[in-house]
Parts: sequence; C-alpha cells; structure tokens
Amino acid sequence: MRGDKLVIKEHHVKSAKMVAEVVVPEIKKSPGRYAITIAGESGSGKSETAETLKQELEKHDLQAFIFQQDDYFHYPPKTNAKMREKDINHVGTSEVKLELLDQNIQEAVEGKDHIEKPLVYFEEDKVETETVDLSGIKVVIAEGTYTTALNNPHTRVFIDRNYFDTKETRAERSREKQDEFLERILRIEHEIIRSQRTKADLIITKDYELKNLKK
Repeated sequence: MRGDKLVIKEHHVKSAKMVAEVVVPEIKKSPGRYAITIAGESGSGKSETAETLKQELEKHDLQAFIFQQDDYFHYPPKTNAKMREKDINHVGTSEVKLELLDQNIQEAVEGKDHIEKPLVYFEEDKVETETVDLSGIKVVIAEGTYTTALNNPHTRVFIDRNYFDTKETRAERSREKQDEFLERILRIEHEIIRSQRTKADLIITKDYELKNLKK
C-alpha cells in the first residue's frame, strides 16, 4: 500500500532474526519459491516484521517480495471506513479479496514471474493495479490481519499481541481515530484473528520470543 508508514523498532528486528533462523534452512532446501505469512491484530507489527524479515533474508542472499493484505481490500481505506460506519457488520474477512491474495501467492510459488495485483493509495483513497516482477525472488511474504487463513504458505507466522497490547503502537501510527467505535471494530477482528491462531507454525509472543510449533 502506497502511503503506509513503518515504525521499525528493535523488537521487530529481534523477531525477524528469530524467524529467519528457523526458515532460512527450509528456504534453501526448497526447490522453488517459498511463501511465508505474517498475521496478527492491528498494530501488532506485521508490516514492520515483514520488512525486517525481508532484510534478514537478503543477508542470506535470499531476495524477497512482500504482498500486503491492505492492497486486497474491496474498497480503499477511507471508503472502507465509511462502509464500516454505515454497518459495523461490514467488518471481517469479507472486506478482503483473500482468494485473490491466495491465488497470487500460489502463482508466485508455482514460479510465475509477473503477477498482476491490486495497489492501494492510502492518501488518495483509490485502488489501482500493478504488475510486479518476481524475477530473482526466492521468498514471498504475505502480511496482514487474516493471512494465517491463506491456503498456500509454507510457514505461517503469528504475532500474539491483542488490541489491548497494541494500543500505544496504534496511537503512534495515527492511521485511525482512537475512539469507542474503533474499539468495537478491534474486538470483532480480535475474535476472527484469534480463531486463526491455531494454524500458525511460528508464534511471536507478547515478550517477543519465538514459539516454534513445527517441532
């Protein structure tokens, strides 16, 4: 998503290094592209962890590309917010083209080098399309609230911080008005996201330690 602001902190770097230690050997053994998802609640650090993981992988000569779930919403951010105000039942996985994101990840894993995907412009509140070039890319990372539900990743990472834990981070980001209506939205998202946690392979805890459920 164009216009998104990342606030990368030491704990994001620490988390990415721990994830890299687990996945790098698997990626190097994989004959084709390797897919990773990074999920969690709003403000949990998904985008920052994805970016720092990308940087860690590059240290191992593994080039990565990040697919952002935010690009796959049916409506651009400001319009989507208005839809939620009209009907809070709009909140949920139906807001997102998860099937298209899953399809794009599968295309990448199968070796397709040029993939057409949506691209959201945050400030302009519009959605366009772009064609991304994955030539030389070994790893694709899909980050977003509901990406644990995707069918095609090799490894699913889940950041185990809920909307109480992320309040300060969300205030720093200032993408949404921090009010009671937002809290209602976050509670709905919380229930959905928590239900998907059981599919995770790697869990980044509230204390930024790593639980490896693949073992």
